Formats: sequence, structure tokens, C-alpha cells
Amino acid sequence: MTKTIKVMVVDDSALVRKVMTEVLSSDPDITVIDQASDPIFAMQKMAKEMPDVMTLDIEMPRMDGITFLRKLMSENPLPVVICSSLTHENTDTTVSALCAGAVDIITKPAIGVKSFIEESNIQIIDSIKAAAQACVKKRKPGHINTESRHSADVMLKKMSSNSHAISETTDKIIAIGASTGGTEALRQVLKAMPAITPGILVVQHMPEKFTTAFAGHLNEISAMEVREAVHGDRLHNGLVLLAPGGKHLLLKRNGAQYHVDVVDGPLVNRHRPSVDVLFRSAARFAGTNTSACLMTGMGDDGATGLKEIRDAGGRTFAQDEETSVVFGMPKEAWKRGAAEKLLALQDIAPMLLKTSKQASRLN
Repeated sequence: MTKTIKVMVVDDSALVRKVMTEVLSSDPDITVIDQASDPIFAMQKMAKEMPDVMTLDIEMPRMDGITFLRKLMSENPLPVVICSSLTHENTDTTVSALCAGAVDIITKPAIGVKSFIEESNIQIIDSIKAAAQACVKKRKPGHINTESRHSADVMLKKMSSNSHAISETTDKIIAIGASTGGTEALRQVLKAMPAITPGILVVQHMPEKFTTAFAGHLNEISAMEVREAVHGDRLHNGLVLLAPGGKHLLLKRNGAQYHVDVVDGPLVNRHRPSVDVLFRSAARFAGTNTSACLMTGMGDDGATGLKEIRDAGGRTFAQDEETSVVFGMPKEAWKRGAAEKLLALQDIAPMLLKTSKQASRLN
């Protein structure tokens, strides 16, 4: 028999615990072994039986979720999925939770929580299953760190058919895609990039309202300027543009300059933003001038686009299994021949810099 995923639900709301348990228990591959109304009770119950995955609220009595998460990751790490109300006030705190080791985040509204959880059952179950595959490691205390399946064609079909990558230009761009585990991976990669690095475009699977704060966090630790992309932004050396949550990010070219489109659209590979949308636009408009890497994450988003970049003459890489939190997206890219090489996390920045060194001069 296939082993079921043991889940503990930690939330101070009895209603959330009840509905979350019902939704998770509806999947035969998941068993909710216990519930807890705060971290203190959770620790007592974990002493009797350890879950494979934990769902965790942030605002709770006796000990807040962030403090508990850091304690878990430094003492007895396990995959944690944050389930928290989205407000402007706690967005920074929730991003901190992701950087502290949470593998995913489920956003719940301040009101209508019961109906939201019931309607988002596919998203929630997928998140738990992805988390169960995550490889989490012990961290030092205080470490900062309706289903749709569309092809990226739905976002690229409006591009002019005679718009192709301009191979003569010396301007290079770097494209990076990541999902589960990507917040910490991106932090390490961007921290290693010097200020004169060619322009970087990033898609990190993340809900709306979180990407602004996450970009701000990355900007604090990077020598490059990091910010959330705005429609029409020009991409240049020393700048990192992060796809906004809930929007697709595409690379375009206007004469000798790169710029970006930030647009609405359907989910692609279950995601918006989608890595495939970014990568395929990079293949079309930058081609041989692209260096790209697909990093840790669940599923296959980005594999098709990475293959198109490689076929267009760009340099393509994927994160290796040992350093990936979830070796799903990189594995799929490797299977399809989209990545020319698998790289350990610490080797990604040096390789992207090496393959784009021709554009190391500032504009």
C-alpha cells in the first residue's frame, strides 16, 4: 500500500481546523493525524507523533507562527505550508516566513474562510503533496531565509509572427524560474550577483500582494536593484525584475532595448505568473543572448520554455536534485533535454555570470 501523507493542522480557529481537515481527508493520499490551536499544543502532540507536513497559521496565541517556524527549522525541520490571512500589514511577515523555511503559502481571506477552503481544495491538496516531497534541512536559529492547464501559447499568440530574437546584439539577459523552495534559492543566487550583472527576469510562483515585499527583501541583500516588474519597464544591466503575483511577465524588444510586458491572462501550467510564459518570450526576443536556469519547484512549468531557449541558441541550466527542495521542475527540464547541465545551488550564479559575461558592461 502507498504510504499516506501525515498532516498536522495548526490554527487558532476551530472552524479553519475543521474545514481544513475535511478537505485534506477527502484525498486518499492524505491523513490528518492531529490538530492544534497554537504552537505549544502542536509541540506537545508532535512529541507523540511527527507529521510529514504541517499547515501553520501566523497569528496565534502564546507563540506566533513565525517564531514557531524558526524553532522547527532549527531543531526538528519538516515541510511547513503557511495558511494565513492576506493583509497589507502581515505581507512582510509572511514573506519572512517563506524565507525562514516555509515551502509554500496558502492565502486565506479574513472573511468567508470556510467557503474559500472548500473552493480551493485542489490548490490546497496539491500544495500539501508538493510539500511532502520537499527536502528541508536544519537551519541555524534566526536564519533568514478551478484547475486550468494552458500552454504558454495563450500568452504568446498575440506576438507578431515576424518578431524574432535579434542575434546581432551583444546585450544579454538572464531568466530564472522557481517555485517551491525558490524563495531561499533566489536569495542565494541574487546575493552572489555583482551590480554589473546583465538584466535579470525572475518568475517565482507566489500569490498576489507578496511579490512586492519579496522583491524588497531581495533588494536589501543584493548588489543589484531588485523590484517588482511594472508594465513597460526597460530591462538593463544591474536590474532584477520580479514577476508580480497574479500577472504574467513577458520579455519584449523595442529596437535596441529590452522591455517587459506585465499582463493578465489565464493560468499556464496552473500558474500565473508562469515560468513558461517568461522563458518562451525570452527565446523569441533574446534567443542566443539568453542565459536561463530553472530551479527548485513542483510540476513542469518552465521545461517547455527552457527547451525553446536552448533550441534558439541560448544557454540553459537546471538546479540539481541534491540542492533542490523539490526536484520536480528541474527534473522535467533535464528529462526533456532542455537543460544542458544540472547545477548545485551555489554554482548557479557563477555559471549565469560566466555565460553572460559579454554584457558585463553597464549600459
